[in-house]
Amino acid sequence: MPPAVFAAAQCAIGDGDLPANLALHLAFMRQAHEHGVDLLLFPELSLTGYAPALACGLAQDLDTPLLAPLRQLAQEAGMTTVVGMPLTVPGQDKPRIAACILHPDGSIAVYTKQHLHTGEDVFFSAGSGGEFLSVAGLSVALSVCADFSHPQHAAQAAQRGAQVNATGVLIGEGGYPADSALLQGYAQRHAMSVLMANHGGTTGGWAAAGRSAFWDEQGRCVVAASAAGNRLLVVSGQAGEWQGVEVSLAQHTG
Repeated sequence: MPPAVFAAAQCAIGDGDLPANLALHLAFMRQAHEHGVDLLLFPELSLTGYAPALACGLAQDLDTPLLAPLRQLAQEAGMTTVVGMPLTVPGQDKPRIAACILHPDGSIAVYTKQHLHTGEDVFFSAGSGGEFLSVAGLSVALSVCADFSHPQHAAQAAQRGAQVNATGVLIGEGGYPADSALLQGYAQRHAMSVLMANHGGTTGGWAAAGRSAFWDEQGRCVVAASAAGNRLLVVSGQAGEWQGVEVSLAQHTG
């Protein structure tokens, strides 16, 4: 079986600027495809920015035209792509924080954030998680930011057979040491590699730390982005034999 290729799209987006954010996502997807990526993971609420007060107005249905060009490119590239946006929920007045899964066959699925940070419940409703992904023969569990602050979330994923935990986050400089140590600990404790995609710029008033990373099954950091900004982190290999590289998104001018 050929090695799996995973990537974190660390992006500096504009809050509420959907056209610019969409263009940035497409640029990341094209570059990831050039590197043969099987799974491309974007941060929490990547399409809209982490702007809770704007979330209700920015919320989309799962069949929104906003996702159409991303779904098309994911299909053309044969690349599972996970993007973040606030998702409208029938019968609820508050959207959920969603990780939308764009499959290579053109279909779409969704993971919704189960655990909300303090204050997020004013603007969002808690989600219900989602199914595992099967990518390059590996079982991948998703999580969104605060989900990973609950140890049982990672433990349950491991118990269900997840080999990779892919988490889209917004982590600031102050929280990065503790949060990255938590993710590294999960990788080591559960023998489950962890892919983390962080924001690369300021969003919702939070200055993201960047430094997206991948930890292998022993908890070793295979590769991490060196700073904030638009950076693509590409990791390839298989259990125990991973290698990674950081790529700047220099060609994007949108």
